[in-house]
Amino acid sequence: MPTHTRIRMFNTKETYPNQSLNNDLCQAVRAGNTVYVRGQVGTDFDGNLIGLGDPRAQAEQAMKNVQQLLVEAGSDLTHIVKTTTYLIDPRYREPVYQEVGKWLKGVFPDLHRRGGLGPGAAAVANGN
Repeated sequence: MPTHTRIRMFNTKETYPNQSLNNDLCQAVRAGNTVYVRGQVGTDFDGNLIGLGDPRAQAEQAMKNVQQLLVEAGSDLTHIVKTTTYLIDPRYREPVYQEVGKWLKGVFPDLHRRGGLGPGAAAVANGN
């Protein structure tokens, strides 16, 4: 049976105290040589919102989070094979994609775009 490594585990009861959730989750999972990263938004790992009203700054924070999670999983951004970006407003597409493009220059991942809750990034990476 493959070994799974869970990265930055948390319980929603502590993370979202105003809700009645009680789920055990994590920010990333390494399963064999594949790393699955939970969707990232413009908050740091302490829960602070970065770039209120600035989709580019939020995308930058999301990518910082993805980079950190991949490093903790023993990988890096160059191994990303697929990303999904959620936008709440199509006008955010250009600043968000410009920022994500800076982080993934030369990587050439498969890119998916969806309508959703906010500028964010989810990634799947091959972990060396």
